[in-house]
Amino acid sequence: MYISILGRQPALGVAELEALYSDVSWLSDTVALIRTPEIDISRLGGSQKIGRVVAEFPRGDWMQISRKLVSAYADAWKDQTNKITLGISAYGFKVHQRDVQKTGIILKSKLKQSGVSLRLIPNDEPALSTATSHHNKLGLSENKVELIVVRANNNRVLIAESTGSQNITAYAKRDQGRPKRDAFVGMLPPKLAQMIVNLASNDTDNATPTVLLDPFCGTGVVLQEAALMGYRVYGTDLSDKMIDYSEQNLEWLRKIQATPVVDKLEQGDAMSHKWQTPIDIVACESYLGQPFSAPPSPTKLREVRGNCNHIISTFLTNIGRQLTPGVRLCVAVPAWRDTSGNFTHLPLIDQLAALGYERAPFTSITPDQLLYYREDQVVARELLVLIKK
Repeated sequence: MYISILGRQPALGVAELEALYSDVSWLSDTVALIRTPEIDISRLGGSQKIGRVVAEFPRGDWMQISRKLVSAYADAWKDQTNKITLGISAYGFKVHQRDVQKTGIILKSKLKQSGVSLRLIPNDEPALSTATSHHNKLGLSENKVELIVVRANNNRVLIAESTGSQNITAYAKRDQGRPKRDAFVGMLPPKLAQMIVNLASNDTDNATPTVLLDPFCGTGVVLQEAALMGYRVYGTDLSDKMIDYSEQNLEWLRKIQATPVVDKLEQGDAMSHKWQTPIDIVACESYLGQPFSAPPSPTKLREVRGNCNHIISTFLTNIGRQLTPGVRLCVAVPAWRDTSGNFTHLPLIDQLAALGYERAPFTSITPDQLLYYREDQVVARELLVLIKK
């Protein structure tokens, strides 16, 4: 049993976990519980930290839990010969960082009496940042430990030992280090690309090579993340330039990862292209229309919305004729936010059944929560998770 400290938009992280691991539930507004024998954070775009649950209590304030934690680990580590690096993170408690730090100091003092050396990571907040956990390699070896203490909405308390945090260094390298980028077609973050792939896959077992198609591949970010997960990737794009960019970026990935990347790339208009089979899953960021630095006028919004709706609905109709029933898709489509924070969606959202699709079911979230955006963005990405009927 594991917990996930969710990312900036928790509902997206929960949906991703549910697609992969099925038995997922909310512990709090920012933490999820996953019942699975194992989990790999390097695959997850929507989870900042993962921890294996080692203790559970029906209730408890920080002082009570702190005493239990100190007692348990002072005993468990009393015979350690290697120096321990420890970080403690508290979620859901009304507690000052000094109190969390004090717990670590008391534990350090008790271990010192047993001759055990401990380096304590200082807390600037009750919970360590993902960057701090990552740079200190917490959770990646037996003597680099992060204890994640979570109080759920029902006051239940879980203690977990971190199994790792998001590798922000690797994300930055894949995002900024690839040779070909294009701001005009948009900068799809690798974390979001991972979520799109995972929402489409609905399966953690890729022992059999699975073909993932991205019909709007652009510079190849979705293909890149899917290839790292072990998929055979198939990318098409209207622009020959984008196909060339994807090819160069995937070749760069082969070199830096020293792992094989099986790909197929070809130019093609997603509204009319005939793809080669097999196609096992479809994951893509579709046409988002022009970027906006401020909400467009109603006239301009109608124009852009209509154009995007035509392109994407025609694409869904075209590819639907070529997919076998049951194939799963995750398609990022545009939604436009106004100054009040309300979203204007594509008309096709209400016409999915007529287009030959049904929404993939989720128990922990509703479809309207699958929106990825930042506070300064007008054009959001709405993630449609679909099943071909």
